[in-house]
Amino acid sequence: MNQIDQKDINNAAWAACDTFRSVVDPAQYKDYILVMLFLKYISDVWQDHYEEYRQLHGDDDVRIRRKLERERFVLPMVRLSEKHNETGIETLLDEFPATYSSLYERRSAANIGELINIVLDHIEESNKSKLEGVFRNIDFNSEANLGKTKDRNRRLKQLLEDFNKPQLDMRPSRVAEDVIGNTYIYLIERFAADSGKKAGEFFTPLKVSELVARLAAPKPGDRICDPACGSGGLLIQAAHEVARNADSAQAKRDFALFGQESNGSTWALCRMNMFLHSFDSARIEWCDTLNSPLLVENDRLMKFNCVVANPPFSLDKWGAENAESDQYNRFWRGVPPKSKGDWAFISHMVEVALEKEGRVAVVVPHGVLFRGAAEGRIRRNMIEENLLDAVIGLPGNLFQTTNIPVAILVFDRSREKGGVREECKNVLFIDASRDFVSGKNQNTLAKEHIDSIIAAYTARTDEEKYAHVADVAEIRENDFNLNIPRYVDTFEEEEEIDIDAVQAEIDALEKELIEVRAKMAEKLQQIQR
Repeated sequence: MNQIDQKDINNAAWAACDTFRSVVDPAQYKDYILVMLFLKYISDVWQDHYEEYRQLHGDDDVRIRRKLERERFVLPMVRLSEKHNETGIETLLDEFPATYSSLYERRSAANIGELINIVLDHIEESNKSKLEGVFRNIDFNSEANLGKTKDRNRRLKQLLEDFNKPQLDMRPSRVAEDVIGNTYIYLIERFAADSGKKAGEFFTPLKVSELVARLAAPKPGDRICDPACGSGGLLIQAAHEVARNADSAQAKRDFALFGQESNGSTWALCRMNMFLHSFDSARIEWCDTLNSPLLVENDRLMKFNCVVANPPFSLDKWGAENAESDQYNRFWRGVPPKSKGDWAFISHMVEVALEKEGRVAVVVPHGVLFRGAAEGRIRRNMIEENLLDAVIGLPGNLFQTTNIPVAILVFDRSREKGGVREECKNVLFIDASRDFVSGKNQNTLAKEHIDSIIAAYTARTDEEKYAHVADVAEIRENDFNLNIPRYVDTFEEEEEIDIDAVQAEIDALEKELIEVRAKMAEKLQQIQR
């Protein structure tokens, strides 16, 4: 049987969104599409394996079911019944496996939204260790989101029919292992483009994620964490980076992923993202990282080799009032202002990075580099502790949420006292603000731009108008202000103007203009005759 092409499955999945466009907000309908994609995928895998077992065991359904109970995801039977009040007798109304195909067969049912919810509940209940809570924030029977009964039923019927296309046959015998995960990422990226500022809740542009992962440089054996993981794109890129640097098939899978996300719907998307990329053991917690971190062990914060994040920019009301009594003492360098949580996230990330070893790469707004008061004191403390490794300025308009330029800060705890890079007493500044591919609505980074940044970061030498290595004394002279133009001079001198040459050109043009006017006057006289 022919394999399905990545482009075909992407296009078919995106076309399924037409059912909701102009009716439901993109930031909302993404949940319905992505949950349906996940349901279709696990159902197709189940069906594929069911058919394999049928060939082996014939009509021995008990034996087949026993084998299917050992599957990665168990899809149980759904029994719908009603109990008569007078007799107490229960009547079986319907019985079917909790699969996409069962819902497709019932797509015209008057209660199809309720049936989809029931199927998801049964799947979640039968896979508690993996899927508990994943579907709790999605309601296919919501009048508020999907309209009144008639319209809702029509949309859900259309959605089920859209996912029944041959291009969305996701059985393992037809689809390569990484295709579904790629489609999931593709859809999230497209939803982000449609969602505008709301995209910041769940998506970091792929090229930015790739750059952050390469700067963090995770390696086989690492524990990798994103404390503001959104839908999990940065964790996926970090996993790809491990595989890129591994020297064996076993080493490519030798890592552990951890994440925290405060938005329930986005947390669910991240969980499904991990499963669709076969990272079943990833631990993704639903919590507020700054106020209620759940990645703890023995009543202490877990430690990680690699910490990456694109946290919310300048988060207001992040919990400053509780910071001084923080049981994990994360804010001992200072408490950031209550209206700007940037350094709160950075402080958390540095504290959970493994002592004398851990690496941190974080996307920040430029204000983090130069704002004073409490933020300035925290910045100074981290520089004097020799933790800051690099400051990298990126172009503007890379994000759906803002058109302002951003920066990436790299912290390296191997530079602190006792670490292997203790002797490194400087900070690398890179100005890549002019390196981008211009787009209609959004700019992006090209492969050559990422390669140039990584090359400069690796070389760690001065490069005219692009990179500068500043020692701590130079940074101290700038009062610990990290504004990149203070260290990388990108000023382009204007070409000197030759006044005499310009005047000669003006004189020549005026002479030519007089000649043209004379010829025009002569032509007009000829026409009038």
